Amino acid sequence: MGLVSWMDRTFYPDLANNWDDTLFRERILAALPADAEILDVGAGAGIVEMMNFRGLARHVCGVDLDPRVTDNPYLDEGRVSDASGIPYEDNRFDLAFADNVMEHLDAPEAVFAEIFRVLKPGGILLFKTPNRNHYMPVIARLTPHGFHQWVNRLRGRAEVDTFPTRYLANSRGQVRRLAKGAGFDVEAIELVEGRPEYLRISPVTYVAGLAYERLVNTGSLLEGLRIVLIARLRKPNGERPC
Repeated sequence: MGLVSWMDRTFYPDLANNWDDTLFRERILAALPADAEILDVGAGAGIVEMMNFRGLARHVCGVDLDPRVTDNPYLDEGRVSDASGIPYEDNRFDLAFADNVMEHLDAPEAVFAEIFRVLKPGGILLFKTPNRNHYMPVIARLTPHGFHQWVNRLRGRAEVDTFPTRYLANSRGQVRRLAKGAGFDVEAIELVEGRPEYLRISPVTYVAGLAYERLVNTGSLLEGLRIVLIARLRKPNGERPC
């Protein structure tokens, strides 16, 4: 990794590991109301420290199918549950967030509707997910899950934390459609391309990723091909439209 580390320092001196999670954390903190109750959708075992908001919110709840969620150190309360059936009452949370979860959903319409239900009027949903139009999700859709595990193993991620992907809520068009169907207002959809994380496995692949990053960041024309999609949706103050 000597040459790869040199390339990191040379081309991306301001980006550390998990730079996208750091960026997402900034977006959450900017939207976090005072004395808020928040919900981490797909909280898992708590392996991304940037998603730790204990002490910054009044109460942090989380749901995940992974039973390790009950021991997640970033939560005040973790419940084992599918996100299409969130075990909390209506109008409970000020903010909900999901970090790299939307790409795994089999039934995103049901999940968006459930998050809408448990948010208070005026509540915010923030999520970060790979843009399905980037080359990595395109490759992922064409390859088996075992290949994804192998790639993530090269990147230092455990196989147990590599989950099957569906990419049904992962483009600007998909997000707008799902938001409208659930009753959300779309406040922002941001697309970002940074250090080529998936191609940092060798200098040769890194150069290819670097060239791609420079290309899609030349202007707005190619922004739809950037990797990180961050969406901010709001539940309107008032009744859900019929």
